[in-house]
Amino acid sequence: MSTLARKAAENLRSIRTRKPLIHNITNFVVMNYTANVLLASGASPVMAHAENEVEEMVALAGALVLNIGTLTDTWVSAMLKAGRRATELNIPIILDPVGAGATALRTSAARSILAETKVRVIRGNASEILALAGENSTTKGVDTTHSVTEAAAVAGQLACELGVTLAITGPIDLVTDGDRTLTISGGHSLMPSVTGAGCSATALVAAFHAVDSDSVSAATTALAFFAVAGETAGATASGTGTFMIHLLDALHNLTPEEMLERCRISTA
Repeated sequence: MSTLARKAAENLRSIRTRKPLIHNITNFVVMNYTANVLLASGASPVMAHAENEVEEMVALAGALVLNIGTLTDTWVSAMLKAGRRATELNIPIILDPVGAGATALRTSAARSILAETKVRVIRGNASEILALAGENSTTKGVDTTHSVTEAAAVAGQLACELGVTLAITGPIDLVTDGDRTLTISGGHSLMPSVTGAGCSATALVAAFHAVDSDSVSAATTALAFFAVAGETAGATASGTGTFMIHLLDALHNLTPEEMLERCRISTA
């Protein structure tokens, strides 16, 4: 077994033992499903957005998710406040730049978060990553119009420039910090058709980072866990509706021993 397969099993076991609190400032569309994904995996979710409580809440958390899917100016302020406090406390911050490149508000918000806080991991689709790289990328709403392969060409350099780990999700996921680059296979074709699948992957990266201080390892093992669960759910689902439920069941039922056997992580 590979070292990272063993680490994936170890991280999953740690999440279920420690049940880390994951503070999410995330979008209205995915709050309920994201919370259920974290609960099914063994973590403890909290959704706290008010400016006058985010600093207090993040101080209790094992990791912070900043997801820009349904932005307002007030939410951007809350994200920056929580992110600055997490930076002070050395709490991992995971940024999901939903729809970056689609509008000026989304792109500028993501860049402000990167400039004012210490983000550890950016989890996005290929178009969102390219938008952050200034590659004149646009997204189709919040959906990608580029492939992971296209984003991979600039991912290593961008990761080095920003000092972050990039987790680019697609049919094959890619994780890089500019030095180490890994790919994760698995998942299911229904995953892009389920609202909140990408956002849930981001939340899982946060949960794994709460128990694993290595950003590359945390992101890679989290996405491997999600990929195995997606395969399991797709094998019995009859459509997108049942897939959503089966995915929660798969996340809940997957054991560290199964992760050790089934996750597919490769060096790029």
